[in-house]
Amino acid sequence: MKYLPIDSKLFVENRKNFSEKLDKNSLAVFNSNDIFSTSADSTLPFVQHRDIFYLSGVDQEESILVIYPDAPDNKHREILFLKETSELIAIWEGEKLTKVKAFETSGIKTVYWLSEFEQVFGELMNDVANVYINTNEHSRANTEMQTREDRFIEWCKTEYPSHTYKKSAPYMHELRAIKQPIEIELMQTACNITEKGLKRILPFIKPGVMEYEVEAELMHEFLRNRSKGFAYTPIIASGKNACVLHYIENNMPCKNGDIMLMDFGAEYANYCSDLTRSVPVNGRFSDFQKKVYNAVLHVKKEATKLLVPGTLLKEYHKEVGEVMQSQLLNLGLLDKVDIKNQSKEKPAYKKYFMHGTSHFIGLDTHDLGNWDEPIKANMAFTVEPGIYIMEQGLGIRLEDDVVVQQQGEPFNLMKSIPIEIEEIEDFMN
Repeated sequence: MKYLPIDSKLFVENRKNFSEKLDKNSLAVFNSNDIFSTSADSTLPFVQHRDIFYLSGVDQEESILVIYPDAPDNKHREILFLKETSELIAIWEGEKLTKVKAFETSGIKTVYWLSEFEQVFGELMNDVANVYINTNEHSRANTEMQTREDRFIEWCKTEYPSHTYKKSAPYMHELRAIKQPIEIELMQTACNITEKGLKRILPFIKPGVMEYEVEAELMHEFLRNRSKGFAYTPIIASGKNACVLHYIENNMPCKNGDIMLMDFGAEYANYCSDLTRSVPVNGRFSDFQKKVYNAVLHVKKEATKLLVPGTLLKEYHKEVGEVMQSQLLNLGLLDKVDIKNQSKEKPAYKKYFMHGTSHFIGLDTHDLGNWDEPIKANMAFTVEPGIYIMEQGLGIRLEDDVVVQQQGEPFNLMKSIPIEIEEIEDFMN
C-alpha cells in the first residue's frame, strides 16, 4: 500500500462499537472484495470492501473477519482468516500479511489461514443462534454482479439453514456515518493531496489544452503524494460538456472563453475526497460568468451553514432549493411566472440545478448514512450546488467537503483550496 500505517486503535474502536449493536449469542462475518477479471489473464487493481477495512484495516484480497462477542473462548471473539503467504507468492505477487503483521494492522490477536475457515467456522456455528450477514444496501447500489460476500451468504445459508440470519448493514450505515478523529485526519490528508492537484493544474490550463491532459497532471500529483489515484472517475468538462452531470470522456480541447468544470478527488488510505471547481480556460472570467459563479458560491456558503446537528437532509435540500431560486431570479434565468407555475414535485429551479446539494462522504465517495435521521456531529458531507445553462454551454459547480460540528458551522476540510474568483484568476495567471 502507498499510504502510511494507520493506528490500529481506530479499528479496535470500530469493532467495539459494532459488537455492542449485536444481539446476544450472535456472530457477524465480513468478506473482502474479489479481484475482478477483465479478459485473458488480466485483472483490475484490487479495491478492498470498505466494511472489512473499516473494522480491521486489512487491505488484502481473500480475507474474512468474524466478530463473535459472546464466544466462550476469548480468543474467538475476533478472528481474521487470511490467505496464507509463501515464498512463491512473495516472488510472483509480493508479500502478503503475516499473522504478526495482521495483528499490528488490526489489533486482532487470533489469525488463522483461510484454509482453516470451514472447520473453525463450523465449531463457532455450533454455539451461536444468529448470524449477521453483510449485504450492500446503499440506496444507489448496483447489485447485479455477484460478489465474494454474496457467495459466502449463499454458502452459509445452505450449510447452516437452521440459524437466524440478520443484517449488519443498518449498523454499518449508522457507525460509518460518524467519523472518528483518525478518520477525519485521513480525509484531511486526501483533501490536502487534492489541493496539491488543483494548484498544479490551475497554471497549466489554457486554450488548446486537452481535457485528458489535465486529468493526467492530476494523476501524476496524486500518485507522488501516496494516493493510489482518483477516489472516483474524474469529470474534466470544458464548455458545454460541463452541462453533462456525469461527463467522463475527458477527450475534448479546452477553448478560449469557455469555463472548465472539474469534479475530482484523491483517495488516501481508502478514504475519499470530492472537489469541484469551475475555472475560465483563458484565466479570466467574463462579467456574466462572474455573476453565475458568485451566485453558485453564495448558495454553497448558505447551504454549508445549514449543515448542523438536528437538521433533516430532506428539509436541508428544500431550503437550499429556495436559496437557489432566489439567485436564479436575480440572474434573470427565472421569472415570477416560472415561480407561479412551478409544482412541489418539479420546482422551477430544477431547470438549472437538477441534482442534490450534499451527500455523505468517507470510505466511499457516496458514503453510508441514514438519510431519514437527523444530522449529527462528526458526519461528513459534500456541499456542491451548481447552475447549468445548456443553451449557453455554461456549467458552474463548486464543491467542498465538510465535517459537522457540535456547535457552529461545519469544519471545511478544503478551506485552504482556492475558490474565490480573485484566488482562481491569480493562480491561473
